[in-house]
Amino acid sequence: MKKTLFTLLFCSLLLAAYTQENRSPHSIGAKILFIDYGRANGVDSLNVTNGLEVLYSYALHRHLTLALPLKVGVANVMGDINNRNFVSLDALLQINLLKPSSPVIPYVFGGGGIVALRDENANFQIPAGLGFHLRVGSNSFINLQGEYRHSMTKDRTNLQLGAGYIYRLGKGAKDTDGDGIPDTLDECPDVPGPKSTQGCPDRDGDGIADKDDLCPDQAGPAATGGCPDTDGDGVPDNKDECPTIPGTLRGCPDTDGDGIADKDDQCPDEPGPAATRGCPDRDGDGVADRFDDCPDEPGPAANNGCPIADRDGDGVPDIMDRCPDEAGPAATLGCPDRDGDGVADIDDRCPDKPGTFNGCPDTDGDGIPDDQDLCPEEAGPASNKGCPELREEVKQVLEFAMRAVQFETSRATLKPESYPVLDQIVQILRQYPAYSLRIAGHTDNVGKDAANQLLSEQRAKTCYEYLVSSGINAERMSFAGYGRMRPIASNNSTEGRRLNRRVEFELYIK
Repeated sequence: MKKTLFTLLFCSLLLAAYTQENRSPHSIGAKILFIDYGRANGVDSLNVTNGLEVLYSYALHRHLTLALPLKVGVANVMGDINNRNFVSLDALLQINLLKPSSPVIPYVFGGGGIVALRDENANFQIPAGLGFHLRVGSNSFINLQGEYRHSMTKDRTNLQLGAGYIYRLGKGAKDTDGDGIPDTLDECPDVPGPKSTQGCPDRDGDGIADKDDLCPDQAGPAATGGCPDTDGDGVPDNKDECPTIPGTLRGCPDTDGDGIADKDDQCPDEPGPAATRGCPDRDGDGVADRFDDCPDEPGPAANNGCPIADRDGDGVPDIMDRCPDEAGPAATLGCPDRDGDGVADIDDRCPDKPGTFNGCPDTDGDGIPDDQDLCPEEAGPASNKGCPELREEVKQVLEFAMRAVQFETSRATLKPESYPVLDQIVQILRQYPAYSLRIAGHTDNVGKDAANQLLSEQRAKTCYEYLVSSGINAERMSFAGYGRMRPIASNNSTEGRRLNRRVEFELYIK
């Protein structure tokens, strides 16, 4: 096996010497293999065997190669006393992770292949792995490769390590732009350029390819992206605020190291903050010490850096503080604002609930502040005091109830068919919790006035008591009787008197 490998390597070296002048996408190679059918299948007792590989590859792109390896070797497989010879042919795609001119080119690969072992059917395997091309000449590489080969047949998955030699053939090398650098090594294969920039144009001749050069028409060092740096401070002239004087702060010097360039620093030899143009400010009040009448006590510039009286210590000077003896934020001119809505408590109609309507919220978003909204959690128009208006179907139920609630003749006892009607009114009151209910009883003109008055009151009260017994708060309702005083039809006909005998239900907002 070793003699065979030596022979293959020797022949490859001879071929390399013969075709050294030109380069093409075609490559050949050979390597010795170390094959392990044991570990890949969970068996420790199987020894590693050897094999040989010869390879043809074609560079589809400088980062993508098609490889066709042919392998022969010996497989030590489970359940077989004697090792078996095998032959395999793969088709692989290699992704080269660095450019072809690199001294070391790592790659990953994957593909498929047919493996024929002696005395058994061929099996399909899926190889994948990692390899390295180590350059030893312009067209010559030492190759190291490891692969995992998953087999579709049981116990035929295996590991392979290989070491050998790859040579890129010379005949027919393609050089699209004619710059003397083959496309496989040319970083700009369609545009001519010198070898110093891997075949890419370099208009200003600074050794940095135009595609990477931030200033392709002005020569400059690599440290500044190919742009000129007149003062050599590492900041290119086009970004250097002091291009002729070296410095570290946007290219300008900063003698006192306060982060303010000397050209902008009113005290270039004494560090100070930007707020005071680089001059010292011991009390940090924004007034430079040289202009501060109280350099050790903070105070506003309007008071020459001296503090202003502030009895409540809220940061709002007494002369501007609406509440000088109660601490409060500047937003409310020094007055307390418990709910933090920006309206001082003294002006806030809802001092414990934040809001935008004189300090009051509008929970339901109907444009009426909660303090004026009888239904703060249900949107409604201002004409209805912020409560939702009754739906048309609700009005129809109330209108129907006036005619549908029936009593025993000349009595205040409800007929059974009245209960479902009153139950509907119960549901309406629950749906509109902000509304109150007036119950009004009426009669026709038959009988004495006093008796009719009493009967109308009793019938209204009966409806009231039914609603209370159904869970409606009594404080939301009132009842009254009007006897024959408010007819809605003529009492001169039977139909008119029937219409006048009624109980009315009126929902309203207090």
